[in-house]
Amino acid sequence: MHTSKFAIALALASAASPALADEPAPPGTSADTTFTVGEIVVSANRMAGSTGNVLTSVDRLGGDVAQRANVNYAWELVGRLPGVLLTNFNQGTTSGKFSFRGFNGEGEINAVKLLIDGIPSNSNDGNMPYIDEVYPLDIAGIEVVRGTSDPRYGLHAIAGSANIKTRIGGTYADARLAGGSFGTYEGQLSAGLETGKFSQNYLVAYRQSEGYRRHGDLDRFSLGGKWFFNPNADVRIGAIARYYKGNAQEPGYLTFADSRRDPRMTNAYNASDGDSREVQQYSLHFDNSLSERLDFTAKAYFNRLRDDRYVKFSAGASQQRRVTSEDHWGVMGALHYHTSLAGMPLMAEIGGDTQWQDNISLRYTAVNRVPTAQTRDQKFKLSVGGVYGQLILEPAPWLRVTPAWRWDWVGGSYLNRLSGQFAPINDYGTISQPKLSVAVLPIKGVTLYGNYGKSFQIGLGSGAYLIPPRTINLDPSINEGWEIGVKYALGDLFEGRIAAWQQTATGEIKRKLNDPLGDSENVGATRRRGFDLQLSAKPVAGLSLWGALTWQKATITTPDPATPQYKGNEIDHVPHWLWSSGVDFTGLPKVRVSLWANGQSSYWLTAANSAANGGKFGNYSLLNVEVAYMVNDRIDVALTGKNLTDTYYEYAWWDGAQTLHSPGDGLNLIGSIRVRF
Repeated sequence: MHTSKFAIALALASAASPALADEPAPPGTSADTTFTVGEIVVSANRMAGSTGNVLTSVDRLGGDVAQRANVNYAWELVGRLPGVLLTNFNQGTTSGKFSFRGFNGEGEINAVKLLIDGIPSNSNDGNMPYIDEVYPLDIAGIEVVRGTSDPRYGLHAIAGSANIKTRIGGTYADARLAGGSFGTYEGQLSAGLETGKFSQNYLVAYRQSEGYRRHGDLDRFSLGGKWFFNPNADVRIGAIARYYKGNAQEPGYLTFADSRRDPRMTNAYNASDGDSREVQQYSLHFDNSLSERLDFTAKAYFNRLRDDRYVKFSAGASQQRRVTSEDHWGVMGALHYHTSLAGMPLMAEIGGDTQWQDNISLRYTAVNRVPTAQTRDQKFKLSVGGVYGQLILEPAPWLRVTPAWRWDWVGGSYLNRLSGQFAPINDYGTISQPKLSVAVLPIKGVTLYGNYGKSFQIGLGSGAYLIPPRTINLDPSINEGWEIGVKYALGDLFEGRIAAWQQTATGEIKRKLNDPLGDSENVGATRRRGFDLQLSAKPVAGLSLWGALTWQKATITTPDPATPQYKGNEIDHVPHWLWSSGVDFTGLPKVRVSLWANGQSSYWLTAANSAANGGKFGNYSLLNVEVAYMVNDRIDVALTGKNLTDTYYEYAWWDGAQTLHSPGDGLNLIGSIRVRF
């Protein structure tokens, strides 16, 4: 471990954006590269660690859309944003995840940095269990930043980041009760009280469902509190605490024949499959406007994950018990200064973060939850820290140039408690990541932008350590990406953005998902490229429309020497096309109608790209609607219909001998009542 370098990161302590909603750009050029679905409440004005300093494709989902949503898990909401791929495993607490920029959601490479109120919220392997603690009614907005040019984050930010911002401040009580198809019941209460310099906000939420498929019961409980104190206009001090408990059965994966014959069935051998998950998250927040030109932000946090899963993937496989125990803690910080130099607006920011992890991973074989043998007992520590510097230069009113550089370091150790084997961390050295963004404003309402940057990938789980036969330190996998785009906005009437992008990687690795050791394997050199198109319009009062289309392709350009036949093949589970669209109509008194749809093309199940190895599956188009009636200013009732055409869709994978399928939910209706005080 590079102790002195971590000390530098620690000294810079804390970062990321303030906890609520949108953030303004720094003084000077108003370069806008964002696309918004829903309404954004502007309530924060601090600039240290702000997304307003980043010139890349940024997408925002408004709290109004999130708060009225009916979903089993909050990750489903991110699919309302352009270019986001949802991977719906539909297996209990292993419900699914989101990804973008040509990365799949299989869990082999988790390329999105997740933050909740600016706090890192990935597990060691990059998955997103902490998102389970977030319920829609408490969401103020979701912000997705894509690409490799954002210097604020290092670990897991291979393709970008997503920050879920919750409701902080204000005096209100907001309750929502819902129930409907598949024995689903939910209650959410989000409340806030702001008196003078002190604010407190709380969430209590519970959801229960029998699931679309048999043996798919779930129950989820979340409790959260946020306390913030503003001694004066320049200082904010706060604390956030969250606790979540979830239990769920797993219906299992079906053969192709069974999935078509009865998509709601389960297998007899999955009768004891299920999971129990508990997460806790605690954080301290400090923001200080030291002067009109100088801002500082800092955060410290502690995350805890406890997960106990029983799963049997096929009739011929053994049931596994998978136990995960992780404690992560860290600090983040950013110092922001803006001034002018010879009449030119200038912004400078330095920041950094470091996190420490204590992880335990256990695996057993079992029969109906009775262990028969232990196959894994690993205890490993991981430390990752980084620092960055960024400038924003505005040499002309129509030009904004943003150079940045980030450096990261990795430390840790590994112990196999079954064999007593110890292993040091792979020495990745200093991971250097230069970045550059440029924005040009030729005419009012038009922003031309381009960016370049590098991000990194390291081994996860046991793959980060020098475990024999590995004896030589490997370099990190470096992703090198660029993007060019144009954003046009005509006031509130029309907004459009189109961008082309590419990411290439050297020495890309992926996790072996069912490997007893939990190791990684080499993919080789890869190239991901695509384009994104987003449009939104409000042609008349009471009517808004939006749509998005993404084309992407992920290719293995130089395969691992063991699989030379994969050269030029596509990476599995990456559909070429993603699309989404929606219409919101509020032209009738007290009535709101929302219609939205999304879909994707098919994907290869393996990198072999052949019918003999599973072929292609996964294409679908889904249509959804919500009709709401405002009883009065405080009460509204709504009916939500999802998958209105009762379309069959699924997640599919190849187990080496056959395709296995997890059907998605059929037509379902949810009624709800929302009361605000």
